[in-house]
Amino acid sequence: MTNTITLAQGNGGEENNELITKVFYKAFENEILSKSEDAAVIESGKLAMSTDSFTVSPLFFNGGDIGKLSICGTCNDLAMMGAKPKYLTCSVIIEEGFEIEQLERIVESMKKELGKNGAVVVSGDTKVVQKGSVDKIFINTTGVGEVLQEGISSNNISEDELILVSRDIGAHGAAIFAAREGIELSTDLQSDCESLFATVETLINSGIKITAMRDATRGGLAAVLNEWAKQSNVCIEVEEEKIPVSDSVQGICEMLGFEASALANEGTFVLAINKEDAQKALEILQTFHANAQIIANVTQNQPKKVVLHSAWGTKRYLEIPTGELLPRIC
Repeated sequence: MTNTITLAQGNGGEENNELITKVFYKAFENEILSKSEDAAVIESGKLAMSTDSFTVSPLFFNGGDIGKLSICGTCNDLAMMGAKPKYLTCSVIIEEGFEIEQLERIVESMKKELGKNGAVVVSGDTKVVQKGSVDKIFINTTGVGEVLQEGISSNNISEDELILVSRDIGAHGAAIFAAREGIELSTDLQSDCESLFATVETLINSGIKITAMRDATRGGLAAVLNEWAKQSNVCIEVEEEKIPVSDSVQGICEMLGFEASALANEGTFVLAINKEDAQKALEILQTFHANAQIIANVTQNQPKKVVLHSAWGTKRYLEIPTGELLPRIC
């Protein structure tokens, strides 16, 4: 590990995992934290808790803004553990000189997204710092939710499951990059930023037994699948042609050399569902986004990694992202 912090260590990929493991997990190690889930399940499985910080640039983008992002991000982490978001805290660090009108727009977005989740902000903190100390505004939200389906864990994935993705991947990362770099597009590319609890609640109410879910944020689909393969000690075999990627995102990737599977998402999640329920789950997901898809099988083949099968019969490892991807995307 490097002697000083680098941007790569915040990308959600290999360097980020190394930093978390060797510094934070080493200091704070406990049974709950070691499960490495999107949210901690506490109080004998009755509650879930998660926290996240948001530093996106630009603050306003096609499909959302940092306020919407800060609520979606934390509420989605709770939803990934089968929990209904209930209570949030909100802390903001604001640079002096920041326009009140922009702050009001951000807070209004937060209010709107809280309503979609049926959640409320019950505590908060505000700091104003000298110009140049932060980049305009940073937001932290912490959430507590009521667990509706117990036992969801990315440590329990087996050959009995299929892997699904809830919609097309990479839209958030591509949209943020296009906005930041001033790339003019002839498409309607926008971030996938949205709250996911309504989708999760529909799955739970349908009686589907969910093994695992993960919000594919920093590091994207590739990071999620690699984390799952490691956590559950399985091989995940992905059919490349089944991964849904929009033409807009594919165009950005081809133009700039990105891998869609490594781009961040803010309203796309990955599921491990028992084979007997997978088709039913897919049909439900497709009522929210028609391009939801079953993308992979779980096996005990060696090595226990993520294997990408191409349409031409070749295969390669889908590695966890490394290096500087897209800084300031969430």
